[in-house]
Amino acid sequence: MQEEIVVKAPTTEALTPAQITQKAEDLGVIKTEMSFGRSFALSIMAGAFIAMGAMFFSLVVGDPALPFAIQRVLGGFLFCLGLILVVVAGAELFTGNTMIVMTAASKRIKWSAVWKNWIVVFFGNFLGALVIVGLVFLSDMSAMNGGQVGQTMVSVAAGKMHADWLVLFAKGIMCNFLVCLGVWMAYASKTVTDKILAVVFPITAFVACGFEHCVANMFFLPMGALLASCGIAPAGIDPASVNMLGALYNWSATVPGNIVGGALMVGMMYWFIYRKKKN
Repeated sequence: MQEEIVVKAPTTEALTPAQITQKAEDLGVIKTEMSFGRSFALSIMAGAFIAMGAMFFSLVVGDPALPFAIQRVLGGFLFCLGLILVVVAGAELFTGNTMIVMTAASKRIKWSAVWKNWIVVFFGNFLGALVIVGLVFLSDMSAMNGGQVGQTMVSVAAGKMHADWLVLFAKGIMCNFLVCLGVWMAYASKTVTDKILAVVFPITAFVACGFEHCVANMFFLPMGALLASCGIAPAGIDPASVNMLGALYNWSATVPGNIVGGALMVGMMYWFIYRKKKN
């Protein structure tokens, strides 16, 4: 008699918050034990993905005909392309990896492994974003809409470079609080559709509200500086004031802000809620 073969369909039920916390902690081990080559390559991909989201955002924000709120929300929605690619295609993103502090808090990895991962991923993200900056520049996307797109790119960069440090720091915290919540909910998801829906609202919110993402700024700031060096700038902005020194100033506030928002406000908070007693 032939034995009947029963194939069980994979469950689509989302993980509970406690299960997400366990999964996030386990991922910290996987991420820090990954080989340098693989980690760096995945980091390059993430930087390129986020840069493409920033590129898409620039197209909409470069249209002055749109009302302010619609422009911001639509731009935020289009920026979601970046994080959707990260969570679905797979990549190593610095801002998401701030949450691996949970794994160190549970003493499953050393703190030195956290710093090493952050450094490798940060510079991998930077390289990936710069590749997209170069390609966008060569594609002459800045000339679209009568040059308005390029002027907007410079204007966006100038605003990020000349804002008050504390404002940038606070915006960095709020940004990665939302980004990591999006990633956190994506961890709960079992289908591609669920992953996309999980990230859309938090990412749209952070972009629409003008918060600061250090990896997205790896596109915005070099792109603005590159265009400004070619003399492209809207009225009222000195092209010479949009440069890489301004970019470094921005990152001096947004990087620690992103770390606080992701590592403390999401990673460590959920570790405290669900994992502290077990460790």
